[in-house]
Amino acid sequence: MMHFYKILFFLTMMLGTLMAISSYSWLSMWMGLEINLLSIIPLLGDSKNLYPAESALKYFITQSLASSILLLAIILSLNLKEFFLETFQFLSIIMNSALLTKMGAAPFHTWFPEVMEGLNWMMGLLMLTWQKIAPMILIFYNYQMSQFLLIIILISTIVSGILGLNQISLRKILAYSSINHISWMLASLLHSQMIWMIYFLIYSIITINLVIIFKIFHIFTLSQLFNSLNFSKSIKFSFLLNFFSLGGLPPFLGFFPKWLVINNLILNKFYFLSILLIVFTLITLYFYLRISFSSLMINFHESFLFPSKKLNFKIFLINFVSLSGLLACSLIFNYF
Repeated sequence: MMHFYKILFFLTMMLGTLMAISSYSWLSMWMGLEINLLSIIPLLGDSKNLYPAESALKYFITQSLASSILLLAIILSLNLKEFFLETFQFLSIIMNSALLTKMGAAPFHTWFPEVMEGLNWMMGLLMLTWQKIAPMILIFYNYQMSQFLLIIILISTIVSGILGLNQISLRKILAYSSINHISWMLASLLHSQMIWMIYFLIYSIITINLVIIFKIFHIFTLSQLFNSLNFSKSIKFSFLLNFFSLGGLPPFLGFFPKWLVINNLILNKFYFLSILLIVFTLITLYFYLRISFSSLMINFHESFLFPSKKLNFKIFLINFVSLSGLLACSLIFNYF
């Protein structure tokens, strides 16, 4: 049963995000971020989460610190009368650092997997998708292609790949996967906001598919994943293809936004950045494939004591749309 206070805070959380991305001044953007923060804290403190107080406190401290730094940069930029180029670059770095902390990009990422570990799947889905929108668009408003953001993109790909290798918690694996996708989204913002929108939409669809499967079967670790998938071959097949899609393998929908980003980078002569993104994303793809092959190839004993669970038709339809979407997108964009 959905409580009234949850509906209220959920709506104000969405209102805060929309206020931040549609404002004309930095101060009202900061106010939108604060409304979003104050609305999601009661939702994180819900008793259905694994560690509600710990997750809410970690999230609040990190976000309030980032908001304070952002407000400091905004006040300095408004009060400085002689706005030299060096000062502008310095304030831009401070502002972008605060926004990168809010979305959980490396090296400002250490709070993100820990907060994710203490949440249930629905709140984790909000953290992986909706909470990325406002900071990402505000970075686009202040996007100066500097060495700072290039370093952030590269660190995010490297850190997410290496730290995701030794994880057994699926929430942390999805958190590090999100950090990897943040680097691709930042790269997509170089010259085109439309590519970012396509990337974010497709990433959200794939993540929703995975989270729905995890929520239905109460899966939180790899051992639970391997045991639960043996109840139904169709569920195993659906899950594995979504994992391949999240990694960006070519026959699936997840390859399409990466294809667009690489194409855009090469057209704008960012050859070195595109090569490094591809190479370091292979580390992330490696642990996706390792999990998938383990669940496919290793022989687990199937239990006949429990009835086999089935996904309903709607979830299978969403999975089919997301997995066959690359063909549809290729045909549609071919005529533009």
